[in-house]
Amino acid sequence: MKFAIALYSAAHAPSSRRALRFAEAALAGGHEIVRLFFYQDGVHSASSNCVTPQDELDLAQQWAAFVSSNQLDGVVCIAAALRRGVLNEEEAARYQRPAINLHAPWELSGLGQLHDAIQTADRLICFGGP
Repeated sequence: MKFAIALYSAAHAPSSRRALRFAEAALAGGHEIVRLFFYQDGVHSASSNCVTPQDELDLAQQWAAFVSSNQLDGVVCIAAALRRGVLNEEEAARYQRPAINLHAPWELSGLGQLHDAIQTADRLICFGGP
C-alpha cells in the first residue's frame, strides 16, 4: 500500500511520535511512503533549532534521520513554515532574515505537493490537528 502522511503537530507533541512510529512500521511492513507533508505546527518538526530536554526523545532529529536514511520525500509547507520562522537559506535571504533553520533532507514547497501525494497514494494518514 502507498501512504501519504501529513503531520500537523509540533515535534514535542505525542502525535508526532505516533506519526513517526507509524511511518517506521509502514516501511517495515513493506509499504511505501510517497510523501511526508509537514503542515501547520508540524513544520517545527523539521526545524534544526529545536532543542529537546535531555530526558526526552529528540523527535525533530529522529524525523530528519528517518527521512534521510529512507530517502523519503519530506516536504514542509512553505506558507506554514514562513509564518512560524522556519526558513531555508533561500527564504532567509529573500526575507532578509539572519537565521536558517531548515536544512536537508527537508524541502519547502506548497500545498500542491500534498494534493499530488494524495492523488498518488492509496491512503492519506493525518496526525495531529487543530
